[in-house]
Amino acid sequence: MSKYVKNLITEDLRRRLGGVGAAVLVNVSRLDAVTSMKLRKELREKKISVMVIKNSLAQRALVGTPLAPMFEGLTGPAAICWGGEDIVSLAKEVLRLAEQKEYEKLELRGGCMEGKRLTPADVKAVSKMPTRQELLALLVGQILSPGAVLAGQLLGPAGALASQIRQKAEAEPTASSGG
Repeated sequence: MSKYVKNLITEDLRRRLGGVGAAVLVNVSRLDAVTSMKLRKELREKKISVMVIKNSLAQRALVGTPLAPMFEGLTGPAAICWGGEDIVSLAKEVLRLAEQKEYEKLELRGGCMEGKRLTPADVKAVSKMPTRQELLALLVGQILSPGAVLAGQLLGPAGALASQIRQKAEAEPTASSGG
């Protein structure tokens, strides 16, 4: 490959992966063409991109980016997966597919998050973390919880007081009509 072509590919990779802070590496070379296309389609539906990339070109293109550590010392075939809502949803989706019988030959190679290289075990650990949506729901629940408790405490005694007043009001007309 000529230096001119390598430079073009490197610039294209920089453009495509610019702004990407986290990714997962997989090996799709053992999948047949039809299965590979099905995998890419399923990932694309989840807004996850997959690109088979030559390690040396990736190292060259990713210098100075958060993804640079991912290709350091990497040997063998690799495809980079990025996108989705966040690294957790990305890792969950890739692992979910890798566990399916159809994609059993899909091999997890590692990844990168916040400028740190991840081993396959690290990616599995990340996939067990709550997603961004789950964290937001948890946070909203914790923010609203004290208000809900306060409302319940205010309504509890107020409800009891209203019930006692109603009982007293219902009891008075019968007591005054008897006299």
